[in-house]
Amino acid sequence: MNICFLMGKILSNINFDFIINDKNNISIATFEIGLSNKSKIIVKGYNKIADYCYRYLNENNNIFIYGSLNLQGEVEIIRIYF
Repeated sequence: MNICFLMGKILSNINFDFIINDKNNISIATFEIGLSNKSKIIVKGYNKIADYCYRYLNENNNIFIYGSLNLQGEVEIIRIYF
């Protein structure tokens, strides 16, 4: 398992969806963040983290993410702070 730490600004709205055919992950929140080197990364959070992101995060919030990089080059959130 890999670990990454990211600090950036939320560039898009939080997209909140439900996953129907998966037993482990019920809800998912996805959004895009911009880093200080002008790169953009897609971020995903599942279940409780997805609920937290949808309720409390907004576009242009500065956030700190502790997560892991998946095979598609997206970051799966383990913990998030803002």
